[in-house]
Amino acid sequence: MAVIELGESIPALTPHASSVSLPTWGDNIGYEEGQARVISKMTTGYPRFFIHKAIVAFAEDVAQKFGKPGYQAMLFPSTKTARSCVNFIHSRDSSICAEQLQVINLVLDKHRADSDVLRKVSPSISAVIFPRSISPIAKQYWQHSGDGVSSRRAEFCHGLFQERLLVEHTALPISNGFQKACKGPRRYQRGSMDKTPSKVHSDAPVSSEANHQPAIHPPQEARESTQFLEERFGRNLDVSFVDNAKSAIRRRIAGSLMGEVDLSTTPSLEVSSNMRGVVELSEDDVYLYPCGMNAIFHTHRMMLEARGPLKSISYGFPYVDTLKILEKFGPGCIFYGNGSSEDLDDLERRLNGGERFLSLFCEFPGNPMLKCPDLQRIRRLADDYDFGVIVDETIGNFINVHVLPYADVVVSSLTKIFSGECNVMGGSAILNPRGRYYQTLKRVAEVEFEDNYWAEDVIFMERNSRHFVSRIERINDNAELICEILRGHPLVNDVFYPKYNSSRPCYDACRTPNGGYGGLLSFTFHNTDQAIAFFDRIETAKGPSLGTNFTLTSPYVILAHFLELDWAAQFGVPADLIRISVGLEDASDLKAIFSDALEAAEAVAPK
Repeated sequence: MAVIELGESIPALTPHASSVSLPTWGDNIGYEEGQARVISKMTTGYPRFFIHKAIVAFAEDVAQKFGKPGYQAMLFPSTKTARSCVNFIHSRDSSICAEQLQVINLVLDKHRADSDVLRKVSPSISAVIFPRSISPIAKQYWQHSGDGVSSRRAEFCHGLFQERLLVEHTALPISNGFQKACKGPRRYQRGSMDKTPSKVHSDAPVSSEANHQPAIHPPQEARESTQFLEERFGRNLDVSFVDNAKSAIRRRIAGSLMGEVDLSTTPSLEVSSNMRGVVELSEDDVYLYPCGMNAIFHTHRMMLEARGPLKSISYGFPYVDTLKILEKFGPGCIFYGNGSSEDLDDLERRLNGGERFLSLFCEFPGNPMLKCPDLQRIRRLADDYDFGVIVDETIGNFINVHVLPYADVVVSSLTKIFSGECNVMGGSAILNPRGRYYQTLKRVAEVEFEDNYWAEDVIFMERNSRHFVSRIERINDNAELICEILRGHPLVNDVFYPKYNSSRPCYDACRTPNGGYGGLLSFTFHNTDQAIAFFDRIETAKGPSLGTNFTLTSPYVILAHFLELDWAAQFGVPADLIRISVGLEDASDLKAIFSDALEAAEAVAPK
């Protein structure tokens, strides 16, 4: 494949991509160090770490209109999420006075916008306005919680704001019955979208998000590319189907719907069988969030609300922000970074000694070492000592493994393999109807859950996820092929993959009858120079994220733990580890790509 230039989106020419190209080892270090040569070329980045330029542009306009000189704005989808950010800022720095923080709520002026679809998606933005000096604390909340607005929401709402159709809540006029109504932006006017079922439900491949014109017009070449792809695929989005699209997504996650569904018809509410291993599960037990970390964040909050202020347990080497959430929001946590049986022995001693905990959070398998926790033993401990079990199944996914029978809540980043296209964010949380806290959590959710998943993102996610089952099967096969190539090479020191790890029995205990071992693997060379040579040569996409339909390579530890490499190393996570998210490419092409990169590593090996 052609090399994607430094700072370009992955996939290329994709305005709302969830990855960015960092094609050399030095580029990854340069990004972490904030080097101007790298940062100046960043057209985008991973959304919770790099605030999308469409969001920045809107925030600047909001700050200019409502803020004081030296103030800036951070955008959220609701008043509740904005207030939560304000509370976090105060919790991290008590010297910040209330007068320094302002929340502005922007809502649709329904007296001037008469589009039924506009009313249906109910565009709104809440902005927290604060002195620039407070920005690092606000950015922590943005990154950890995932509560910030999506780039599509910001792009569309910015257009409404510029047209004065999105106004401050307190500034809404009193209608006199004679004010001329405005139709709103063209792409949301009735009749502006193709509603022909054959086009709405086409299964043509999608390689970029080319099916709507953004409110902020892109450069001419991007508009031409968008128009070409629209004509080629003939697939326009219709947000009037958003409720049915959400239902389809929830049913797929519940395992009761595989493949496509007609979004123009009302879905049946009858509970059907599912692939999850828990018979009573229905789509009503699935909650959708704007991103995976947001699902984890709100699951933690719901558990605190349901069970009170108890410490949590972080078991196994975690994704970076999961641990930060448990440490910074609530009473804190104990951390078992090795995820070993000895760690469970220590936990059991604590429990026997009278310590009590809120929930145990773990990944199945873990990222990036692909180790699997002993869910059977964890479930027994949870039942005996009364704590929740929260399992992140993003990497394993329920086509390969059944973890819901062992969990009270299963969370996942839909951004990854469920979508595959790397052009939309999403997250989910499933409440186990047979779990000890199910009824309590349902009552909490009735009060606390807020649906902030933006309509356009929902439509993209539904479309992308239609064939995820067949994609996963092929990716499983390709990943095993790559593992065999790496395991057979003399320069490769170790390969980390659930099939070959010492924790394989834990994986196999949850593996479905036809399940594979997933599409993510990591490996190390005997020295760092070999790792750098391999990474710089390999002709795949290179950037953050995983679960993409194309192979994506990353020096993961450099990106995720650059300022804490020694900390990561003490849990057996080496700084020069390379992580591969394997895609759908032809097997012979993958062989050639990896053989060529391994030759580059051989060239720098000691003779």
